[in-house]
Amino acid sequence: MQAKDLRRYIKATEKMVVPAKVASTTQGSAMLRKLPLGLQRYIVNRGARTNPYMSFVVEPYCVFLAFEIADTEAAERLLPPNYSLFPSAMFSDTPKRPCAIIGAFNVHTSVFWGSRVEFYLIAENCKTGLLSWIIAEYESNTHSYDPSQGFIGPSTSHSVVTTSYLGEIIVDVASAQSDNSLALVADLKNGVLTELDQRLWVEGNLSVDYGGELQQCTKPFSLVFDPKEMAQALELPLDDISLCTNTFGAGALDPMPFEAACFPYAQHFVTTSVPTATSMRTAEDLEQAVTELNDKMNAPQETDCQE
Repeated sequence: MQAKDLRRYIKATEKMVVPAKVASTTQGSAMLRKLPLGLQRYIVNRGARTNPYMSFVVEPYCVFLAFEIADTEAAERLLPPNYSLFPSAMFSDTPKRPCAIIGAFNVHTSVFWGSRVEFYLIAENCKTGLLSWIIAEYESNTHSYDPSQGFIGPSTSHSVVTTSYLGEIIVDVASAQSDNSLALVADLKNGVLTELDQRLWVEGNLSVDYGGELQQCTKPFSLVFDPKEMAQALELPLDDISLCTNTFGAGALDPMPFEAACFPYAQHFVTTSVPTATSMRTAEDLEQAVTELNDKMNAPQETDCQE
């Protein structure tokens, strides 16, 4: 993708995030949570007819930790039907193994704004053959919607995902409703931009599904993004990670990660308002989807300041 097209796409996704509308959606979520789950789903599906897309902007310095799965039977019980664990790694030069990934990030979207910690299992979809990120659990300091629970309020007692002038990422997130917690300090100074495993980061984000208690017989959904955003990330030395607490995947994972990654730039995604399957399978499919969204989201008279 040419730089001018990337900039058009980035600006379009950012323009979809209007703080006043996000605040209004947050207020409305509190009311919708009181409705029966079936009615919540109906309202969301109906709203998606007129506004099928949402932007999802992950802010700079999100951090991901990969853990080898020690108890495969326990992990497999969290997978939805027709998935199996698949050996993977975040970086292209790391030996692959059955793994789970924990991500901590700040995000602003067209419907919510806040921080999240998500726990994923990496599996292969036995029907499509696509490598997939399975969201088994998450915690957030803002409202959320997922098909199994409907609208839910903030789940955390506190949520810190930030950086310091010392070149650190500081994460301290704890659930108010469960034992889930993640606390770490990651030193970025020795991080090196390293090639990411493309099957995991590109193909895997074309097949995202829900597992564990979040399963709701949904179809896997796709994110739309410039695949070059997933070309590389900072690989952080494990000695520079101080992992104070992690209870996600307790008992099923090795206690220490085998990889740590950080994206030092914002990532711009578009996804559907409700989980919707697509036919995308490759980086070329993604680039075509970005081109089509550029045509839909950008005014014809808009010009790029670098042209």
